[in-house]
Amino acid sequence: MTDNIIITIGRQFGSGGHEIGNRLSERLNIPLYDHNLIRMAAKELKIQPEEAQRVDENLLGRYMSSAVLGSGDYILFMNGKEYEEPLTDKVYEMQAQIVQKLASRGSCIFVGRCADYVLGDYSNCINTFIYAYKDDRIRRIMKLYGLNEKKAWEKIKQVDRTRKAYYEEHTERQWGTIESHQMLFNSSLLGLDGVADAIEGIYKKWNENK
Repeated sequence: MTDNIIITIGRQFGSGGHEIGNRLSERLNIPLYDHNLIRMAAKELKIQPEEAQRVDENLLGRYMSSAVLGSGDYILFMNGKEYEEPLTDKVYEMQAQIVQKLASRGSCIFVGRCADYVLGDYSNCINTFIYAYKDDRIRRIMKLYGLNEKKAWEKIKQVDRTRKAYYEEHTERQWGTIESHQMLFNSSLLGLDGVADAIEGIYKKWNENK
């Protein structure tokens, strides 16, 4: 790998992780990759972006219910010619390849997509995880999606469960822990600009020391 500095941002839903990435991208004048990775993967896989979006950062279609096939039949199915790799795995693998290529081209920011794990052999990664208090997350999602409090909290729990399962399945690490992400930032305490300030400072310090 080159000496490009990469920022990876894991995030709880509603913590403002994407917005923090946007602010860092503007301040540091480096590209941000988040939902655009879905379009890139879809193009490479020659599928519609909507298909890639459906399985992005989730395990949809990864497992076949034992109610459909017994364990013996399932093993035969997996080893048979008719077995095709689930789309969620294809999208993950393609996004991982794209993340590696983009990181080799220049300094940049990745939101989600297990980027901290995908770039695990790269020493110049600032791996962060953004979290926030429940009430702040609910208010943010209510505002962004026009939901009432109950629906907002249900959506938060569902998205976080999905992200956690996806991350832990692909990385064998615990989502949202200091062991996995190096640095944890509470956006409720620091504010979005405060978190961006801290990460920007780390990035500039690393850049000076290259």
